[in-house]
Amino acid sequence: MTDRLTRMLRADAKHNRDRAIEAARALFSERGLDVTMREIARRAAVGPATLYRRFPTKQVLVDEVFAEERRACEGIVEDGCADPDPWRGFCSVVERVLVLNVRNQGFVDAFLSENPSLEAFAAHRAAVLRMLADLVNRAQAAGGLRRDFVLDDLVLVLLAGRGLSATPPAFRVAAARRFAALAIDSFRASDANARLPRPAPLAAAVLAGAGAVPTG
Repeated sequence: MTDRLTRMLRADAKHNRDRAIEAARALFSERGLDVTMREIARRAAVGPATLYRRFPTKQVLVDEVFAEERRACEGIVEDGCADPDPWRGFCSVVERVLVLNVRNQGFVDAFLSENPSLEAFAAHRAAVLRMLADLVNRAQAAGGLRRDFVLDDLVLVLLAGRGLSATPPAFRVAAARRFAALAIDSFRASDANARLPRPAPLAAAVLAGAGAVPTG
């Protein structure tokens, strides 16, 4: 009887944990990271105390919820870097990352978060930006990417892409692909390229964890 009760309690605990993760994922996707733990508990139909037993802080929950998105993002960048044509690989990264991000506003917020306690995202940012810096250099050397492009420009596109979350959900992926195509066209090396203004040091700010998105 004791073993059966223990198994039931473990199953119930796992069920509550899974519901909390799914509720948090849905809310973060819909509204970003501004949702509170109490709102997540309410959506998951569990008590706040139950939620905090599984996830002592919001940061712990954020790390757990977006583990899959981090892996997907890294996979996209790795695929782009592995492409023998660096310009094609770069274009693939721009489009696929924008589509990934538009599906989940919370992931973008976490990626750009100023909160130093999100250590998993700090490591993720650093790894992704290092890979992208190498891809950018190779795409420029191959002649596909304009010579005055800097990594800050890609961060600028990611920041601008956050605005796509304001579009109706049914149109977001199409909007992200259209935005990606426009961005890629502006990045393409051409004799018609006009001189760009001085870039803002956005990549360094993101690496330093000085983004403009609080986690609440």
